[in-house]
Amino acid sequence: MEVLLVDDHRSVVEGTKMLIESEPDIQVTIETDVYKVTDLVRLKKFDVILLDLYMPNINGADLTRKLLDYVPDAVILIYSGFEIAPHFNLLMESGVSGFVSKTSTREELIQAIRCAGRKQAIIPMQLLRQLRRQEITVQDETGREPTTITQEEDRLLRELVKGKSNKEISKTLMISQRSLEYGLTELFQKLHVNSRVQAIKKAKSLGILPAEDLY
Repeated sequence: MEVLLVDDHRSVVEGTKMLIESEPDIQVTIETDVYKVTDLVRLKKFDVILLDLYMPNINGADLTRKLLDYVPDAVILIYSGFEIAPHFNLLMESGVSGFVSKTSTREELIQAIRCAGRKQAIIPMQLLRQLRRQEITVQDETGREPTTITQEEDRLLRELVKGKSNKEISKTLMISQRSLEYGLTELFQKLHVNSRVQAIKKAKSLGILPAEDLY
């Protein structure tokens, strides 16, 4: 198997390369410069690509989209030491094939790579539970038209309930603060509210958010 490992930390990629290449049938190419990755995937066929989530100048989701433009059938795993859950839906939409934690054992890492090479995915149970319908439609007691909450708005609500600032939410959801402000305005209009507190309260009353805080 040919594996491409992309991470801006040289010590990480070299250590991970040694772990993976302890398997005699797996060869690892490492790259720390994100600007060279597209050329690599165009010049050489890789069975599996491992991308770090946070890298200078580009994140794993955006790099995944770029690579899939060049190689639509590329198998890409996010290899990160950070919590994946807040980005799960966004990463799935970008086209990644799975996730591997940097805290995984060597056996878990190898298993994830081999499964990905067979077009199979290993998804942690807590992430599997986040697989959702694209939209949530709810009817309130006022008799208004049913409210349809998109997947993006659902994610936004779940960040609001954590009490995060706009800057923190935009970083978590990997969108600009301007886009976030537009999204908040549309969400408030849908829920017929004027503030974050009212939006959270309304979402809980409609069953979009759990009545008890789980965050």
